[in-house]
Amino acid sequence: MPPAATNSTAEDAPEISQLKLSPEATKPANHNDYSRFLARRTGLRTIDGIRGLLPLEKTPGLISLLAGKPNPSTFPIEEITITLRAPNAPQPYSSSGGEPVRETLKIDGDLVATALQYSFTDGVPDFRAILADFQLKEHGVTIDDVNLQLTVGSGSQDLMYKIFTCLLDPGDAVLVEAPVYAGVLPILQTLEPDMIEVDTDPEGISINHLREILSNWPKDKPKPKALYTVPYGCNPTGATTPLERRVEVLKLAEEHDFLIIEDDPYYYLYFGSAERPPSYITLENSAQNIGQRRVLRLDSFSKVLSSGMRIGFATGPPHLIRVMNAHSSAANLQANSTTQVIALAMLRHWGYDGFRAHIANISDFYRAKRDAFEAAMYKHFKPEGGKPLAEWTRPEAGLFFWFKLNISNEDSFQLISTKAIEGGVLAVPGKIFFPSGRKTAYVRTAFSVMDIELADEGLRRLAKVVKDVIEGA
Repeated sequence: MPPAATNSTAEDAPEISQLKLSPEATKPANHNDYSRFLARRTGLRTIDGIRGLLPLEKTPGLISLLAGKPNPSTFPIEEITITLRAPNAPQPYSSSGGEPVRETLKIDGDLVATALQYSFTDGVPDFRAILADFQLKEHGVTIDDVNLQLTVGSGSQDLMYKIFTCLLDPGDAVLVEAPVYAGVLPILQTLEPDMIEVDTDPEGISINHLREILSNWPKDKPKPKALYTVPYGCNPTGATTPLERRVEVLKLAEEHDFLIIEDDPYYYLYFGSAERPPSYITLENSAQNIGQRRVLRLDSFSKVLSSGMRIGFATGPPHLIRVMNAHSSAANLQANSTTQVIALAMLRHWGYDGFRAHIANISDFYRAKRDAFEAAMYKHFKPEGGKPLAEWTRPEAGLFFWFKLNISNEDSFQLISTKAIEGGVLAVPGKIFFPSGRKTAYVRTAFSVMDIELADEGLRRLAKVVKDVIEGA
C-alpha cells in the first residue's frame, strides 16, 4: 500500500530562514507601485463609473438609485437545491464502496437573490471572505487589501488571460517553463511578447538555466516582466517543484525584478508520499527583509468542485488585482454569481475541515488512478524481457503522465498525430507544449477519467504503434 499523501498547509510549512532578500533588492520607494510591469493598454482602462460606485450600495442609510439591475421578482427561479456527497463518508468516490452518504442543500431567500443578481466585479463578498479564510489556512497569508487582495474569476484560465493582458506589450519578455501548459500559449501569442523558454526536468523548473538566461541578458534590453510557472503536478510534465528551487526562484525574481505568476490548479491534487512543499506565496510571505511582493497566485476549484462551475481566484498585490478587476469590468463585468453562491453554500456547509476531508478523498482517488495507469504503462512500455519503449518519472500531483518515447528521430509529432490515431488511440504530442514548437520525443497522457480497462487497451495500442515505428526504423 502506498504511503498516505501529506497535504500540508501553511501552518505545517517549515521555517523559511534561507530566503533572505538583500537590501539592494528592496530598493523600490513605493512597494505598492507596479506601474513598471504594466502594459500601455492597462493605463488606458478604468472600471466604469457605475461599477466603481457599486460598493457604496452597502453603506447603511444610503438610498441607491444607482444601478440598472433587473427587479428580482421577475426572475423565474425561486430556490436552488443541490445534492452533495458527504466529504468524509467512507469511500465516497469509489465505484465499489457502496452508496455514498448524500446531503441536500437548499439555497433560497437572500442567498438565492444574490445568486441571481449582478454582483461585485471582484466576487460575491461572502464568497470572497471564505476564500480569504482558506488562503490564510492554506498559505498563511492575510487578505487585508493593503498587502494582498483577492479577486474571483471564471476559472484560473480567465484570470491568467487578464493578468497577461494587463502586463504584456508586444516585444516584452516573459519567462515560461518549457514544456508549458498549452492553454497559456494562445493567450501569449496574441499579445506578441518575446517568450523565453526555461528548461525543466523531473523536479520542475531548472534553476541553472533560469540563472543562465538572466545573467547573460543583454544590457540594452529590458529584462523579463514575469515568470509563468505551474509548481504542483505541472501540466504536462507532472513535476512538482521542490522547496529549494522555489526559494531560488524567489531570490532571482528579487535580483532581476520580475513577477512570478504562480498558476496552481493542481495544488489540491497532491498525492505524493513526501510532505508537500509550501507555495510561492507562502514562501514570499515568510521571507525576511521582504521588499516588493512578486507573487501573483492563481487558484482554481475546477479540479476539486466542478470544472463546469468555472471558479478561480487570484491573490496578489492590490495594484495588480485592481488592474485585473478593471479588465473584468470591461470584459464580462464579473464572474458568475450563481456558481459562486453554490460554492459558497457548499463550503459553508462543509467548513474548512469538511473541505479538507473532500480533498483527502480526491488525493486517494487520483493516487489509485495513477498507480493503476502506471502499472499498465509498465506492462506495455517496459515489458519483462523486452526492450523499453519509453521512459518516465512518476507524477506526485496532477492528472498526467509525461513520457519519452525511445524513438531514433526524437520526434513524437507524426507518430502521435497520425499513426497513433490510425492505430485507434489519442494522446498529445509533446511538441505542442513548447512555444518554439521544437521537436521532442515526449508524449502526454491523462489518467484521470478513463476506466483502467480502457486505459490499458489504449496503452496497448499506443505501445504497438511505437514498437512498429522502432522496429521499422
